[in-house]
Amino acid sequence: MNRSLPAPRLRVPTHEDALAWHRLFADPEVMEFHGGKPAALSVYEELTARQRRHDAELGFCLWTILDESGEAIGFTGAQPWQPAWGPVGATEIGWRLGRAHWGKGYVTAAARETLERVRAAGVPEVVAMVRPGNARSIAVTRRLGMRRAETYPHPTLDEDALCFRLGLGSPTADAR
Repeated sequence: MNRSLPAPRLRVPTHEDALAWHRLFADPEVMEFHGGKPAALSVYEELTARQRRHDAELGFCLWTILDESGEAIGFTGAQPWQPAWGPVGATEIGWRLGRAHWGKGYVTAAARETLERVRAAGVPEVVAMVRPGNARSIAVTRRLGMRRAETYPHPTLDEDALCFRLGLGSPTADAR
């Protein structure tokens, strides 16, 4: 099936987006691969504040995804890999979407825009860390052209984390 993708907009998360993310991600199904239970509002307040700093300092962050009507429906973007395990020093791309918006192409469209933005910021390669059972995210990595590169033992789960990689090349080389 070859359908056209939606045209979401990405914006640096606002303080108000913390509340939207908290509401969108309160669904246990959305959180299945992110700890299994909803996080407190304070987690999203800190996360959106950190993303504003990332945008100012790095030129990229986890952006809020807005649908065609301007409603916040999730996030996608990139940030430095934070944990002391896994692809230390890498730039990780990621996404999370409210359940009502799954299966409509929003993540793929927004993640493609993310790749363009981080390439323009000079990032040479991105990784996506995905849990093995997360078929939806694995499918997104494939649609983005990422390749499964390595696995890392997860420090708190009884499973390995899958690492997908994608070299971005330089913006000038791609324009030739």
